[in-house]
Amino acid sequence: MTLLKIDYVSPLPPVRSGIADYSRDLLPVLAPLCDLRVIALTGQPTADDFTDSWQLAPAAETGAGGRVPLYHMGNNQYHLEVLDLALERPGILVLHDLVLHHLMVESTLADGDLEKYRHALEKDHGWIGESAGRARRWGELGNATKFSLPLHRDLLRRQRGVVVHSEWARGVLLESDPELAVRQVPMAVPLPKPVLPAAASKMRARLGLSPHQMLLGTFGFQTPIKRTAVALEALGSESLREVHLMIAGEVSPVLDLDQQAASLGVSDRVHLMGFLDFNEFEVAIATCDLCLNLRYPTAGETSASLLRVLAMGRPAVVSDYAQFAELSEDMVLKVPLGDGEVETLAAAVGKLLEDRRRLEEMGQTARHYVERQHNPTGVAHLLIEACVDLADREPVGSSPAAPAPPTTLFCRDLPGELEVDGAEAPWPEWQERTLVVRLANKSAARWLAAEEGVGGVVLAVHWRSSLADPGQNEIWLPLQRPLLPGESQRFEVTLRKPAGCAILVIEPHIQGISGIGARGGPNWVRTV
Repeated sequence: MTLLKIDYVSPLPPVRSGIADYSRDLLPVLAPLCDLRVIALTGQPTADDFTDSWQLAPAAETGAGGRVPLYHMGNNQYHLEVLDLALERPGILVLHDLVLHHLMVESTLADGDLEKYRHALEKDHGWIGESAGRARRWGELGNATKFSLPLHRDLLRRQRGVVVHSEWARGVLLESDPELAVRQVPMAVPLPKPVLPAAASKMRARLGLSPHQMLLGTFGFQTPIKRTAVALEALGSESLREVHLMIAGEVSPVLDLDQQAASLGVSDRVHLMGFLDFNEFEVAIATCDLCLNLRYPTAGETSASLLRVLAMGRPAVVSDYAQFAELSEDMVLKVPLGDGEVETLAAAVGKLLEDRRRLEEMGQTARHYVERQHNPTGVAHLLIEACVDLADREPVGSSPAAPAPPTTLFCRDLPGELEVDGAEAPWPEWQERTLVVRLANKSAARWLAAEEGVGGVVLAVHWRSSLADPGQNEIWLPLQRPLLPGESQRFEVTLRKPAGCAILVIEPHIQGISGIGARGGPNWVRTV
């Protein structure tokens, strides 16, 4: 049997990336199942043991000789070259984070290239993306935009297939783009050897803790979405008044956990450890009684730090949200988001910490779960099966389905044109004429028909004696069908010109809202 030729493209150790650590675990069990070559990304260091153990090739040779690129894509700057290669040379893409917006910011706005960023948003998300790109010109780019516009459609549609780690992630991708070929393969996490009690005792002594004091832990790069701030608030609750919290991992500059802990009066029970190497990381997990892995919003990732916690035989607390809903309550405690989150977290954790037997049982269940579902050898076989299945597929194409246009109920920008035939001067007093009116939609929105109620468009036709006059003898012409961008509709209306100076005004209105002149909409005004 001919082995599949794979070029493995990913950040590698010692890069401080969870995907680099993942590669260390996966490569040894993947190599016997395929003809494997590891790509060395330009400008990124490679650990000596990788250089000695693997056949390395430069990024420029990715996919050469009919080899299948296997890309590992994450949402940080270490994947910029992975992104470029995947767009240029289609392969099979393991999508570790569903949301890649942050990566696009790194590749465009970080270099001041606003136009490239806006174009990428528009290409992936149509008018919604274009609007978000325009807003960024004025400095508007909150987290809601980054997480709601994932910026992965063009990339995924250019690949032969996509692999994700959870059924939730697979469902999200297929719901947004059913044409994609998506396979679910669990994340590979080796079962670690139990940490020696002496090592855990040494870590507790380093923190100034006795064997009986309860210790919570949160692990990995600390950003606002890790909800560490919520954990600190909960630590100030009466039910956790004697509990300590270890924070192991680098802290984002946007967080000031020291200051928050001080303001809450819990500084003496909060231990900021900073970045820990792999061995210290495992010891830190083993030292904790219960680990926190709260998350909101999510980039769709399967949390490697959570799986390593479970693999160490430690139960965890997770947000009851997205992919975490797939986890059994026999090994994790789920805390709802929203109002009362801090109080619910404090009460639930406090109750659980009082039940050491349940903590031990949850930890054992967690370790068995990882051993059964995330065994690297089993994962490697599943990944190769997916690669064999996807390797010969053609990409579905780079043009994603455009989202439906906005409507007159919501859109703020509604330019159009009004043309009127039959109102030419002179128009004698009391003469009756039939006018032909053509309304054209020049906006990016769908103009709703009048029968749709609020948001529906009607033409108001009336005479005025002056522009200050509110109008008289008003006639309403309802839009009979929705007008898509670029479409027009023809109306006929019969009018009798009143005596004296008369100004004829024809203008579209939106039912229940206003006229659209203020939104760039058309109106037609003539003194006849």
